[in-house]
Amino acid sequence: MSDLEIIRSNLAAVRERIANAAQRAGRRAEDILLIGVSKTVTAERVRLGVEAGLTALGENRVQEARDKIKILGRPVPWHLIGHLQSNKVRDAIELFDLIHSVDRLELARELERRAGDRGRVVDVLLEVNVADEPSKSGFARDAVAPALEAVGGMTHLRVRGLMAIPPIVEHAEDSRKWFQTLRGLAERHGLPELSMGMSADFEVAVEEGATMVRVGTAIFGARPARPAPVPSSARQKGDA
Repeated sequence: MSDLEIIRSNLAAVRERIANAAQRAGRRAEDILLIGVSKTVTAERVRLGVEAGLTALGENRVQEARDKIKILGRPVPWHLIGHLQSNKVRDAIELFDLIHSVDRLELARELERRAGDRGRVVDVLLEVNVADEPSKSGFARDAVAPALEAVGGMTHLRVRGLMAIPPIVEHAEDSRKWFQTLRGLAERHGLPELSMGMSADFEVAVEEGATMVRVGTAIFGARPARPAPVPSSARQKGDA
């Protein structure tokens, strides 16, 4: 099979799984946006993904998105799903149609300032640390309400919903409680969009109300392994 045929087959399988999960939950599959996560995926494979039928792309890093957009343009909307540094806000506003990862008020204020400079309104999601993991960014569950109140006073940001990356679990079913937590928060605050679920657990996320799922490896295949770090002794010998 060609690369296009493989990606098209993978995409069809993911869409079928989304449709089945939606049916189990009494939902419509067309109400769930499948975002093809192109982190570390070459621009050519991303192009094939769009040719195969992807209608949205998600990138984790601003620079990687910039490089791919230079090559591919904007055949579909681009979503930022990774951590956003304050010094990359100006570029993010220009590159992305939706920013999923507003994880702190400092970032929201910088987005508001930069969007105001351009006379634009930026669509965002608030990232929630649903399991209170110290290693992860995002608003604590009890900080969502005051964060929404603060961002609600900003004229150039529009909060469309919430996003979460639950803890790594052995079985997809173990993520269900975290998806339920995020859905409860969104319902409490009248937010329509829920970005949750990745390749390992997107079916459970759909059953629990996800309106956006972020799927990479199930569509594009396994990411290449990162090269092992070069020992400092080798670097000193010019073997970097």
